[in-house]
Amino acid sequence: MVIKMKNTVSLKLVEKAAKGNKEAFGELIIMHQEYLYKLAYMYTKNEQDALDAVQECAMRAMISMDKLREPRYFKTWITRILINSIYLAQKKYRNDSPFEDYNEAAPEEPISIEEKTDLYDAIDLLPATYKTVVILQYFEGMKIKDIAEVMNIPTGSVKAYLFRAREMLRTQLEDNEESQVRAE
Repeated sequence: MVIKMKNTVSLKLVEKAAKGNKEAFGELIIMHQEYLYKLAYMYTKNEQDALDAVQECAMRAMISMDKLREPRYFKTWITRILINSIYLAQKKYRNDSPFEDYNEAAPEEPISIEEKTDLYDAIDLLPATYKTVVILQYFEGMKIKDIAEVMNIPTGSVKAYLFRAREMLRTQLEDNEESQVRAE
């Protein structure tokens, strides 16, 4: 009941925002700010870059709010805008180092910090489309159908990208483990 009420409130806010109500748009951004920041941080690995990406996303969304066709897909729509904003910023600063220092919280699972860092490094080496599906599936918990909508690709492509990404990650992490064993 609470979720249905929240969805009804969200839909009403989206409809008001689509009609030009800036206060409603601001409330929507506040409702989604934590989600947007976490997703941006997964891509950028840098607090300031993540904040910049969220700000850019909010600005682009506000400007093109009238282009949102279906209010119930607001989250999918704004996710796509965020990812595109991140890609544009990365193209702009392509000469910068793609790896930044990690500020990790305590691990949720019993894996070492080194293993987690190796995994994040391996994810960073994936092609952009594979990286996107991995982050949306495993870090954001999105369903394949929703990932397909965000990326504007068929669900079969999402499944193929996930399969190939897992294979690439497995190979990368096994190679990394073998090189560490040889070094000892």
